[in-house]
Amino acid sequence: MTFNFDCDLRPGSGLGIFELGSSLWNVLDLLRRLQHSFPQVDIKYDDTDASSTTPIILHIRPHLNLLFSGKQQRLHTIVLGKLRLGDPPVTLRYKDTVLSSPNDVLKRVFVSRTFGTDLPVPEDDLRADLRYPGVWFSFEEDGMGDGLKGIQSEDRMHEVKRVIVSQKELEGEHRDVLSEVVECPAMDGDISRCDRQGITLQFHPAGTKSVHIRLGETTAQDLTMDLGPPIRVHYKDDERMTIHSSNPDDNVEPSYFYNYFQHGLDFLLSPTHVVIKIVLHSNIPGSPLFQRYKRCNWEIEAKPEDDEDDTPPRKPFHERFETISHFLSPREPPPSMLLDRTDDEEAMTLPSATTRLHGYDGIILEVSESSQVVAVMLF
Repeated sequence: MTFNFDCDLRPGSGLGIFELGSSLWNVLDLLRRLQHSFPQVDIKYDDTDASSTTPIILHIRPHLNLLFSGKQQRLHTIVLGKLRLGDPPVTLRYKDTVLSSPNDVLKRVFVSRTFGTDLPVPEDDLRADLRYPGVWFSFEEDGMGDGLKGIQSEDRMHEVKRVIVSQKELEGEHRDVLSEVVECPAMDGDISRCDRQGITLQFHPAGTKSVHIRLGETTAQDLTMDLGPPIRVHYKDDERMTIHSSNPDDNVEPSYFYNYFQHGLDFLLSPTHVVIKIVLHSNIPGSPLFQRYKRCNWEIEAKPEDDEDDTPPRKPFHERFETISHFLSPREPPPSMLLDRTDDEEAMTLPSATTRLHGYDGIILEVSESSQVVAVMLF
C-alpha cells in the first residue's frame, strides 16, 4: 500500500511531522513508530574518533535528509528533495497553498509569487537559490549550491528540485551549517545541561528552575515529581558493578532502576526507595547503547576551591577519556574492567562492541575503544 507524503512547510520551524530543534532520539523514536510510512531510514555519521561531536544525517528514502548538530544532537536542517521523483509522491503545502504535488510543478515564478522577493546576495554570488528567512529553494537535485553556477537565475520557469528548511537568522547574523541549534520551543522540557553536584539538571527554556538530585537523599517520589514517571522500571542490577560500591549489599534485590530514556538518565534506587546510583548516557553513534537513550549533555565539575568559587573547572562529555581521567585523577588511570554489552544480544553485531569501565572516587567512566566516554556512573 503506497501513501502520499503530504507535508506542510513552516519556514524556520519545520516540515511535516519534523520540527527543528527536536532531538535525534525523539525523531528516531517517532520514525520507529511510523515504520509503515517511513520504512527505509539510513543513519550516516563519522565513524572516526570524533563521532561524539560530528553531525549526524538521517536519510529517509527517497525524499528527506535530516541534519542533526554534533554536540546537542538537535535537528538543524531539513532537506526535501526528489519532489517529482520517487515513491511515495510528495505533496508540499505552505499555509493553504499547494506548492508541489504529482500534478503541480513548483517553479521559480510561483515561489516568487508566493514568498515575494528573496533575500539579497552579493553581486559576485552566482548561486541561483531563492532564499528567504528559514527556507530556501534550490534548482539542483544534489549539493548545497556548488553546482548552480551554470544556471541563469533569470529563468522564471526553472523547476525547484529541493527545499531546505533551517532556523531563521537575525538581521546581520550568519550561522554555519555545522553550528548548534538556537534554543526553540521544540526543546522545552528537555535537559540542557547536567552537572555533577549529586547531579544538577538544567532545562530548556533558559531560566527554568534547576532540579537537584542527590545520592542518598533524593527519593523515587522526588524523581516522579521532578521528572515525571520513568519510561521503564527495571529490577535487574548489573552485579559486575558491585565491586565499585562501598557497601556491596546495597545492590541486591529488590533494588531497581528508574529508566528515563528520554533524558539519557538511569537512577538506581535502594530497597528504601532512595537514589544510590546515577547513570548518564552520551549516546555515541556506533556504541552498543546508541539511540536507546537520548544524549545527556553532562559535565563533570571539580570541587570549588572555596565558597566564593562559582566557576569551578568542568569537563564535558565530548572530551577524550585521557583528558577527563587526568581531570579526575592526575595520577595514572586506575585499573579497568572489560564490558561487552552485546553479550545478551545475540542478534547485535558491532565492530566495537566492548567498552572498559574505569573507576574513580565516586565515579565510573564507561569508555569506548576510541577513547570516548559513552556513560558516566555516579555512586
